[in-house]
Amino acid sequence: MRPAPLSQTCCDQAALWLWPGHALYVGPALGVGFHSGGVSCLAVGVEGDFTIEVEHGSRHRSRTALVAARVRHRIVAGDTPMAFCYLDPASQRERACRRLMDGGAELALGHERQAELVRTAASLAGHTPLTEVRRWLDLTAPDGLDGNRDPRILMATTWLEGPLGRRVAAQDLAAEAGLSVSAFLRLFRAETGTTFRRYRLWARMLRVAELLQTWPDLSTAAVEAGFASPSHFSSAFHAMFGLRPSTLFSRHTTINTIGRPAEETTRSAV
Repeated sequence: MRPAPLSQTCCDQAALWLWPGHALYVGPALGVGFHSGGVSCLAVGVEGDFTIEVEHGSRHRSRTALVAARVRHRIVAGDTPMAFCYLDPASQRERACRRLMDGGAELALGHERQAELVRTAASLAGHTPLTEVRRWLDLTAPDGLDGNRDPRILMATTWLEGPLGRRVAAQDLAAEAGLSVSAFLRLFRAETGTTFRRYRLWARMLRVAELLQTWPDLSTAAVEAGFASPSHFSSAFHAMFGLRPSTLFSRHTTINTIGRPAEETTRSAV
C-alpha cells in the first residue's frame, strides 16, 4: 500500500508517541524560538533541509541534527513538516543515536541512516501501527535491549507505569525485588536503558496524558500522576522538553502513550 500523501499525514495533522525515556513528534514544524530542555532532540526534515542555530554559536543547514540536552537552540523550518525524536540523555538510545552522527558534544549532524529516516518518517501518522513506529525509532537509535526484561525490573516498571506509581519509591521496589537499593538501581538502568529517577518522571508524564482521556481537567490529571499541581507539571514538562505542554498537546495532535511493549493507549487530543 502506498503511503498517504504528506498533505494527509504530517503536514496537516500531528502525532505524538510517548514512552518512558523517549518521545516522537511528527507534524508541522513547531516554530519555537531559542529554547533548551533536559532531553536531547533529533530533528529530521521530512520534506527538506532546515536551519539549526545554537544560541551564541554555530548555524547550519541540514536534514538531520541531534541537539544535546541543555543546549539553547532553535530550528527554522518554515512550513516544512518535521520529526522530533526526544531522547533521555541518560539512555542507551541517545548514546546510540550520537554514534550514528558526526559532530561535537552540543550538536551532531548527518545521521548515517538519514535517507531511510526521511523516507519512512513521511508515512508516520497517528494511525500508523506501533510496530512501524518502533521500527523507525530503532532505526534512529537502537537501544541494544533484547526485550526480555528481568522479572524484578518488569515488576518495578509495571508499578511505576500504573495508577499507584506516584507513591512508589526505589527503596520499596528494591525491597520487593530482594536487592539492596544500589544493586536495584544498577539493574534497573541495565534493563531499561535509563535511570530510575528519569524513568519515573517519564512515567508520570505519560500518566498525565493517559488520564486526560477521561479527565480533561489538567489539575486532576497532574495531581493523580504525582505532580503537586498543574503548574508543577507544566514546569516539569518545560524543563524536560523546553516547550509548554500546549505546544505538543494541541487539539490537532493524536497522542499515543506506550508503556510496556504489549501496551498501547491512543487518544486524540481535544
